[in-house]
Amino acid sequence: VKKTEYQVLTADGESGEVSLLMETGDTKDDLNLPIMVKIGEPTEEDKKVTEEMLKAIEDGKDCVCIVQAACGEEKIIGTKVTEPK
Repeated sequence: VKKTEYQVLTADGESGEVSLLMETGDTKDDLNLPIMVKIGEPTEEDKKVTEEMLKAIEDGKDCVCIVQAACGEEKIIGTKVTEPK
């Protein structure tokens, strides 16, 4: 299991698409908001993380998301919100 932090560039609450900035300067566009689950229903934590991300972006704050990778799957599992510098 590997955890990586990425700067959130954009997050679309309707389509679920998320664009992240990698350390290399490239964008990572292959993840969705945590509420966009393939199987079953999103958890309360999924809903909370999604809300935090969308609110931070809407408020113009800096948002970093924590992505957990395991067994070839990746998922956004947390956020860190800070005031812009």
